[in-house]
Amino acid sequence: MRPLRRRTGEGAAPAPDPLAPLLAEALSLAGQHEAAITAFPVLADRLAPVAAAHREHATALTKLVRTPEPSGSASPDPSASPSPPGGDAKGTLAALRGAEQKGLKSATQACQAAPAERAALLGSIAAARATHLEVVR
Repeated sequence: MRPLRRRTGEGAAPAPDPLAPLLAEALSLAGQHEAAITAFPVLADRLAPVAAAHREHATALTKLVRTPEPSGSASPDPSASPSPPGGDAKGTLAALRGAEQKGLKSATQACQAAPAERAALLGSIAAARATHLEVVR
């Protein structure tokens, strides 16, 4: 599949890919789960497969999403590192559940709005996020 490219006018830069927010969300969810594992190693067996699934989804989405050309040298923002949600393991799981619910909603909406060539991947991501809700229960 090739990236969707839309132009907003003659000579205008391509419009942002509609899946860019879903890609960012997949990376954020992976980071949240990884931060939770770091803070609460007892949750690693439950959360590591979910974090890995989000990373795999991000990889698949990256192949579809056209990203803007980088301008200058960008260095990572240290404040962008996710901190573990919640204060204890129970609170962390509750926060992850909320993030997964939001993620499921956005993946479902993206799937419904996507052209056919993107719908299968987005449907798979939505289904995976539904199963993630069971893991963080």
